[in-house]
Amino acid sequence: MGKKATKAADNMYYLARSEAAETNSDFSSREKAAEIIGIDRTRLARIELDTIPPYPEEVRAMAKAYNVPELCNSYCARECPIGRNSVREVSIDDFDRLALKVLGSLKDIDSLRASLIAISEDGVIEEKERPAFQEILDSLEKISVNAKALQLWAVKNIRIQQ
Repeated sequence: MGKKATKAADNMYYLARSEAAETNSDFSSREKAAEIIGIDRTRLARIELDTIPPYPEEVRAMAKAYNVPELCNSYCARECPIGRNSVREVSIDDFDRLALKVLGSLKDIDSLRASLIAISEDGVIEEKERPAFQEILDSLEKISVNAKALQLWAVKNIRIQQ
């Protein structure tokens, strides 16, 4: 991709377009990228320069066009008023690293299951059970984040549908 836009150098939308330009020269220019995405060139420039936030449908269009599905996750985790409080941003590693993370987060699943059964059998989470319940929730969050990262890797690299 020709020259680097230094003002946009750390903008995730600019970085996604730059990554896409490595395999598709149409994304080397903001003009052609905007045309493919279906937005105005100046709007794309303002998004990449952080002067305006993108609309969710623009993020979805960029993620699809650039083949960077993690862009939607990053938008939800960083910019969406609701998502900022409920969505964890994930990073996509190489497949072997992701597979190990998923397997590592699942290694204690039997003890988590047994602990959850023990806590829930009376239908009440007692004060003394709260630390164990929090550990269960933390483990489930780790499993969820690792599973989402693996899913995004699959969407990006082998075109598995989301």
